[in-house]
Amino acid sequence: MIGDAPPLIIILGPTGVGKTGLAIELASILGGEIIGADSRQIYKFMDIGTAKPTAEQQARIPHHLIDIVPPDYNLSLAEYQEAAYRAIDEVHQRGVLPLLVGGSGQYVSAVEEGWSIPRVPPDTELRAELERFASDNSRAALHERLRLVDPVAAERIHPNNTRRVIRALEVQMRTGKAISELQVKRPPPWRIRRLGLQLARSRLYPRVDARVDDMIDAGLVDEVTRLLNMGYDRSLPSMSGLGYLEIAAHLLDGLPLDKAIERSKFSTHDFIRRQDVWFRGHDNGILWHNVEDIDAVALAQELGDWLAKGKA
Repeated sequence: MIGDAPPLIIILGPTGVGKTGLAIELASILGGEIIGADSRQIYKFMDIGTAKPTAEQQARIPHHLIDIVPPDYNLSLAEYQEAAYRAIDEVHQRGVLPLLVGGSGQYVSAVEEGWSIPRVPPDTELRAELERFASDNSRAALHERLRLVDPVAAERIHPNNTRRVIRALEVQMRTGKAISELQVKRPPPWRIRRLGLQLARSRLYPRVDARVDDMIDAGLVDEVTRLLNMGYDRSLPSMSGLGYLEIAAHLLDGLPLDKAIERSKFSTHDFIRRQDVWFRGHDNGILWHNVEDIDAVALAQELGDWLAKGKA
């Protein structure tokens, strides 16, 4: 199967669109293993709110890069990329097909495009200083600071994405070089098939709203309570994920549960819009499919033909 150009199938799309289910079906038919590309499913103890594959699903198909760090570990993009490369290589070495699956655009792009990521360790004091600046002046003012030193990065990063703005400033202030200059790309030597799953927002929003309700019924409030009791502060990046931030506000600030649920749904809608923007800006030949029209068996046959051509 592998040949001179090892194959990689990428399955991407917005949250709640059905990536996990399709990936498992395709992996089962094609004999593959799944490499996670989700910036929340990497955390241990965070199962319900991240829509992590169930134990049964993980038993059916081997999954990698799920449950790899505790919630208080700040996994850098460089660390994720290195871990993904290792996992993909290990799968290839066994003669098995890797499927990179997830909706975290940065994770997918860093792997498939071969980003050269600056190895600048986090500077907690500098980050705290920049966070105070944003709090005292506004996120827009912080973004303007970035624009003055790295207009290319500022164009790529939304002003509301404070974490990424701070990281770009941190790299520039620590190295004297713009992060956009350091992030050169060296694509890995794989033959890649990119599958994008999409669904009209009028159909997707009700689906993700129902998923939030299902998460509440499954015990999301108890999960967040347990995380807080374990000492994981809500200021951690892991706890800023969809659902966790809002439920923490319910538990710690007295936000009514119905309001927390409503906020979580709105935040998910906003996240879906931002995912769409990312994927449009990093479309390296994505073959888009409406999830309501997909025939997994037929798609697997198409992918099998593609894999066979690579062995010819």
